[in-house]
Amino acid sequence: MLLDGYEIASERLTDVALLTQALTEAALAAEMTPLSEPVVHLFPGGGLTAFLPLAESHLALHTYPERGYIAADCFTCGLPDGADRAVSVLCAALGEGRFEIRKLERGG
Repeated sequence: MLLDGYEIASERLTDVALLTQALTEAALAAEMTPLSEPVVHLFPGGGLTAFLPLAESHLALHTYPERGYIAADCFTCGLPDGADRAVSVLCAALGEGRFEIRKLERGG
């Protein structure tokens, strides 16, 4: 599942605590198994990349606060609705904005 978020408040896109908590809560809501704490890299200027490895694959996000934009990936072989649950938690944590969600089937 791919999530693109637009018109997101820049302070949310630079809030390491908020986004790492959102990744963990997204995984738990989807009944996924985190293999570690989220790994976060904060770039000069405020954007960040965060990654949460899961037994079922991973959650990742990349923020661009100067554009009010976030790109997030939820790759899972878990529950059929797991990615939907995870993305819902991420959207709720981001607050107001415009979200585009795409579901891609892989592997056939």
